[in-house]
Amino acid sequence: MTVTVRFAPSPTGRLHVGNARVALINWLYAKRHGGNFVLRIDDTDLERSREEYEVAIREDLTWLGLTWDRQEHQSKRIDRYELAADKLRAEGRLYACYETPEELDYKRKRQMARNVPPVYDRAGLALTAEQRAALEAEGRKPHWRFRLDTGEVQWDDLVRGPCHYRGEHLSDPVLIRADGSHLYTLPSVVDDIELGISHIIRGEDHVTNSAVQIQIFRALGAEPPVFAHLSLLTDATGAGLSKRLGSMSLGDLRGQGVEALALNSLLAKLGSSDSIHPCQSMDALVGEFDIASFSRATPKFDPVELEHINARLLHDMPYAAAAERLRAVGIDGDEAFWLAVRPNLGFIADARDWWHICREAVAPVVEDAGFLAQAAEVLPPEPWGVETWKAWTSAVQKATGRKGRELFHPLRLALTGRENGPELKTLLPLIGSPRAAARLRGETA
Repeated sequence: MTVTVRFAPSPTGRLHVGNARVALINWLYAKRHGGNFVLRIDDTDLERSREEYEVAIREDLTWLGLTWDRQEHQSKRIDRYELAADKLRAEGRLYACYETPEELDYKRKRQMARNVPPVYDRAGLALTAEQRAALEAEGRKPHWRFRLDTGEVQWDDLVRGPCHYRGEHLSDPVLIRADGSHLYTLPSVVDDIELGISHIIRGEDHVTNSAVQIQIFRALGAEPPVFAHLSLLTDATGAGLSKRLGSMSLGDLRGQGVEALALNSLLAKLGSSDSIHPCQSMDALVGEFDIASFSRATPKFDPVELEHINARLLHDMPYAAAAERLRAVGIDGDEAFWLAVRPNLGFIADARDWWHICREAVAPVVEDAGFLAQAAEVLPPEPWGVETWKAWTSAVQKATGRKGRELFHPLRLALTGRENGPELKTLLPLIGSPRAAARLRGETA
């Protein structure tokens, strides 16, 4: 069996990290098994769907490195859903109902007041042809419900294990609204059948939907795919995420300078028993991925943890991977510069500060002008390398008798204007002799 999975966002808002986690896990599962990743745009909600959100979805997935093998739009497949609905009507599985939202709400409240589960009473099934005609004469238009079979629906979930629901405990779901538009359920099943989806990996908020959809799959003559329902991601406080509220949107994280691999490294492991650590490639993430490691515990997304992973990723990143990112933030730094500054970076943009210190005018911080003048006198001639710092500070120590912090701290302040930073043995050759000498004299250089 060829593994084929799908990520099916609706273009009604920006993707947040919870959406990204589902997309990533689907992609990793497909690549781990040599399969296909389908991007399905669920744009049947014409009122709320926006082209700019669809563009943003593709941009976000591309930034994450989640390339898709096929893309579909539900809005272009309405005829397929109508054919499926006609089949279900012909077989008595889709029936017309005429209650208004207010009438349905009244029924639910009465059931709850009697401590009865608020399951639809199938009044629509009991209507005669004459009663339906009378309701339509009043101007009512029907919505259409799928008639569920009684008995147990069960499946073996890749994350939750054995799952089972009884059909009689569930309301017959509305598949088509009174205006003729389709809700999520039927189009999703039709697409999964016709696109050859083998595994549905999604959030646990769809578990009950799965019990319903399994019956629809079988009513349409297809065996259901394998299901995996992931625990929903929350923020660090335990609150839920919403793309319409812009919670932790991928656009915002990208704007903050977060590395896609850092975010992927975190999201790929949240909710699993695997240790979280930065991976330097998507191939490495694929090699470590195992859906069996995910549990039903609620994973929390902590931006502070993401920052730590982002920093660790940069600290190990080779120059070949960093070069383009440096140029993107206006730095024409070579490998020597990158290796010197990367241990001190939280984000790539932080390297601009050290590029400024190495290549542009800096006002030194002078603690002891006399000491700095003595240090300047014993500056060795260029060329300078990683051994220059040790040779020079040994000469300064001999000339002044200083050692430890009294020796090194004033030199760092004068050369960089900073209390802390990269090792000066790697930074000094990048600053160069003219700038170093001028800064030791207290000059901005």
